[in-house]
Amino acid sequence: MKIVLAVLALASSAWAQDYPTKPVRVIVPYVAGGNADIWARVLSAKLTDSMKEAFVVETKPGANGGIGTDFVAKSAPDGYTLLAVASGPIVVNPVLYSKVTYDPVKDLAPVAQCAVYQYVLVTRSDAPYKTINDLVAAAKANPGGLAYGSTGIGGGNHLAAELFGLTTGTHFNHIPYKGSAPALADLLGGQLAFMFDTVLTSVPHIRSGRLRAFAVSSTKRAPSLPEVPTMQEGGFRGFEMSQWQGVLAPAGTPAGVIKKLNAEMGKAMHAPDVHERIAVQGGNDIVTGTPEEFGALIRADLERYGRLIREAKIKAE
Repeated sequence: MKIVLAVLALASSAWAQDYPTKPVRVIVPYVAGGNADIWARVLSAKLTDSMKEAFVVETKPGANGGIGTDFVAKSAPDGYTLLAVASGPIVVNPVLYSKVTYDPVKDLAPVAQCAVYQYVLVTRSDAPYKTINDLVAAAKANPGGLAYGSTGIGGGNHLAAELFGLTTGTHFNHIPYKGSAPALADLLGGQLAFMFDTVLTSVPHIRSGRLRAFAVSSTKRAPSLPEVPTMQEGGFRGFEMSQWQGVLAPAGTPAGVIKKLNAEMGKAMHAPDVHERIAVQGGNDIVTGTPEEFGALIRADLERYGRLIREAKIKAE
């Protein structure tokens, strides 16, 4: 048995030394132009330069990211099809939907966590809520009467609002949209009371004075909004909602290939030009680590989101 394992390890190492020898497909399971797509294209360009083969981004949207994720899960485990994805399809879909065609732990291999992004709790600048406590008081006075928008059931900003409700003992009216742009438009137009929006898309409206920012959802302040406290700083103990972005491969991909990709992605994400585009301009925190650490995060998030979905009684429609 030891001899067989040694032979397999040598074969994996030899394969990794030559890898890649042809273009690599990077599947983004969302529409083009979004946060994940931009990040994946920036990363792929750096990998193309460093690994001397083309890393080609393809979008395969649908089913809350499930279609593209399933495609990669069923692809050949040879390192030539990768998944560039945010948290949802990996740690939310499997605990939200009764039927998911892939197992995020058994069918996919973690390669590298690359970034984390958070949300900011915002309302219109002319809304009657001057503080978060004003918003909570209004919700308690009119249960279910205050509407908020999200990018869809199970989206990170939907889960953030549900966690907000559980934390404060309030109930809000959830209005799901097909993206953040139409939800933000209705918030600005007065149809919604509040929203947990991505920092990236809210910052211009906060800076222009059209939106009031109450707090960010992560455990530390956003670099682009240093004046805005975290929810925990605002007195909401234990509140944390952020989404990671990372790369996975089909299960069975040679360990040597995964190790090589992890190292190259770590270097790419910390390059000054990538940091400028993804962190400074894009509102993401660069967070990297080993495949094992990424796998542990995925398993922990599956438990965490499963618990939240059960407690908030979130149902897929």
